[in-house]
Amino acid sequence: MLYAILAAALVALDQLVKYLVRANIGLGEGVPFLPNILQLTYVKNTGAAFSLFSQHTWVLALVSLAASILLAVLLIKKVFPHPFAMVCLTMVLAGAVGNLIDRVFLGYVTDMFQTLFMNFAVFNVADICVVCGGIAFCVYYLLFHGKEDKAHDAPASEG
Repeated sequence: MLYAILAAALVALDQLVKYLVRANIGLGEGVPFLPNILQLTYVKNTGAAFSLFSQHTWVLALVSLAASILLAVLLIKKVFPHPFAMVCLTMVLAGAVGNLIDRVFLGYVTDMFQTLFMNFAVFNVADICVVCGGIAFCVYYLLFHGKEDKAHDAPASEG
């Protein structure tokens, strides 16, 4: 239940930020956010990361839907029961759902965060959830998955 609330809160935050950008910033216009670091620039992205597969919004929507269903099943069945893994997967699910909502209802994803210190793709809250949750889950899986059981099952050493 806690993970469902977290996912819903992240999706709501993503959708709120996207709505505020669409309502208050002209398409292609930028507004200062963090000086010399980040500005809010309203961009319509019909593709995936870095605008890959642009003009294939419905294919990307189907991929997002399939990923969302898979992630929901993993969370419901607690395939990775460690709380850190559950939070990571919840973040990825929230990001997938946030961008899926845009693709289905708008035909594009609303992006807004533009880095000023380097040339990088414009991104949104859902993208942040997917990337941070995905990287954190990979770290968990590579470094910790399965090891918590081994440490728990190891016999106590006698000294």
